[in-house]
Amino acid sequence: MSRFPTPSLRILLVLLVFFASPLLAQENYFVTYSHQMEEPGNLEIESNAVTGSPRGSNAFLANALEFEYGVKAWWTSEFYLDGQTTASQSTVFTGYRWENRFRPLLREHWINPVLYAEFENINSADKTLLEVVGHDSRTDFLPRNNRSEKERELELRLILSSNFRGWNVSENFISEKNLAGEPWEFGYAVGVSRPLSLVASANPCTFCRENFALGAELYGGLGDAEGFGLRDTSHYVAPTVTWQIPEGPTLKLSPGFGLNSNSHGTILRFGISYEIEQIFSKLRGR
Repeated sequence: MSRFPTPSLRILLVLLVFFASPLLAQENYFVTYSHQMEEPGNLEIESNAVTGSPRGSNAFLANALEFEYGVKAWWTSEFYLDGQTTASQSTVFTGYRWENRFRPLLREHWINPVLYAEFENINSADKTLLEVVGHDSRTDFLPRNNRSEKERELELRLILSSNFRGWNVSENFISEKNLAGEPWEFGYAVGVSRPLSLVASANPCTFCRENFALGAELYGGLGDAEGFGLRDTSHYVAPTVTWQIPEGPTLKLSPGFGLNSNSHGTILRFGISYEIEQIFSKLRGR
């Protein structure tokens, strides 16, 4: 298999070496969003990858390199660079995304809403699977890599999230519109997670229970404006594990399992992230 393009990885490593100050990770999910926002002035750099081997096609590895910045306590902005490599084909850059999340209620409530808007400028070779909407199917991955078809899309989400006795439960309703004139597509993502322990150990340790969180996600498509529902859609269930290494990065792992014939049989997601506290103050040397 050809290697994933290295420039983005070099950028990530340089930033981590010079500026990284690891803090608690904000998300325990890969597809679902909770109501947690980035701290104002902080930058989180994260690499989220997914790999799979579709029936009738070649194995692939796709990556989304994310830069998440806390603009305000109620506003988090994120920029993505996407790419993928497919065995016996090619390695390609597939586009970028600009995401913004807005939290209208800053105090903690039983249900915490977040409004989400993202502009996507990607192409038909993208395989990052950051969301599943409409009639997305494993058959979309069968053609050879082809970047000729541009996909400029608007994605909106209503995020509802609750914390209760250490548990987080989050629900996302997703709508996506190709700006070329195609109908709105819909999808969903639901996640639940909890740390293994809510009590910190007396002494710092790498493998303490409070450093680990377990959870699960369920996500899939809900058709489009011309045919809302479950017909000809794909769905996945995916357990998740998150490990916050003291004085180190946060690691995430999630095997996903397709629930019908339209889905990939098995996919594997893995991610690594660092959070840089007060990035612009560090750059100014303060």
